[in-house]
Amino acid sequence: MSTPIKESRAGLLDNVPAQGAAKKSRGGAADPAGGEGRVLNVFSHGFLALWAVLIVLPLLWIILGSFKSDAEIGASAWSWPSHWGLDAFTRAWDKGIGDFFVNTVIVMAFSVPLTMLFGSMAAYVLARYDFPGNRFIYFLFVGGAMFPVYLALVPLFFMVRNLGMLNTYQGLILVYIAYSLPFTVFFMHSFFRTLPTAIHEAAVIDGASHTRVFFQVMVPMAKPGLLSVGIFNVLGQWNQYILPVTLMQQQSSTDPDHSMLAQGLVNLALSQGYAGDQPALFAGIVIAMLPVLVVYLSFQRQVQAGLTAGTLK
Repeated sequence: MSTPIKESRAGLLDNVPAQGAAKKSRGGAADPAGGEGRVLNVFSHGFLALWAVLIVLPLLWIILGSFKSDAEIGASAWSWPSHWGLDAFTRAWDKGIGDFFVNTVIVMAFSVPLTMLFGSMAAYVLARYDFPGNRFIYFLFVGGAMFPVYLALVPLFFMVRNLGMLNTYQGLILVYIAYSLPFTVFFMHSFFRTLPTAIHEAAVIDGASHTRVFFQVMVPMAKPGLLSVGIFNVLGQWNQYILPVTLMQQQSSTDPDHSMLAQGLVNLALSQGYAGDQPALFAGIVIAMLPVLVVYLSFQRQVQAGLTAGTLK
């Protein structure tokens, strides 16, 4: 009885090399697909590397230019500065960049938090409650995100002027909020719909009011989405030019200048004429882009987590 068992074991052992050869042959047949994947991976990484170079080189050129003199900028674009000083930054700040920077910070200190508050409240109601006109209101917000702001500049100017808010902080704050609300509602609506319904229902059963459920339960759960859309609002409002240049015009020479930072950079470039102070202009650009770079790099992981959270839940 031992002979058949030994023969069967021998037969199984004999089949092992054949199975290994079959696996190798199947692996060899998959090699072309693997090769295509590697080629595509190399191409995508090469494209991303090229894109990074196109982004980093201009930034590096501007930063180097802010530490050079006019003669050094004209002699060589990529040479190192002979003296690493902050004189250009001081001149740019004294020429008005400091005032424009403060004006921008004042406006955004109110516009961004209010945009996040109103946008998240509207998105929460539209995502969690069914009522007549829910989808209509939601699509109104979505349509507002697709509406070019250039088409609304003329009526917007007359509307703000009739309210007596031209060249005022509050007028620009209200316009910034209205301008940023559609995207905020669209983004947060999708995020609130991914949050678990059981927690919301448990809080309601425990006797929590709608306001308490929103601020103490739903908002902490939606923190990744709030951070993500908040960064987008900060970047969009900080770099905004067309709205401030339309609404922050001085009505007379005695009116205070409430221009924003983007306006200030353009005014600094135009006021120099042919006798330009290029290092001061480069320093002003560095001052303008440094805060948004710091904010984005500080919250980069949170932004990525917020963008992917809606698809992973």
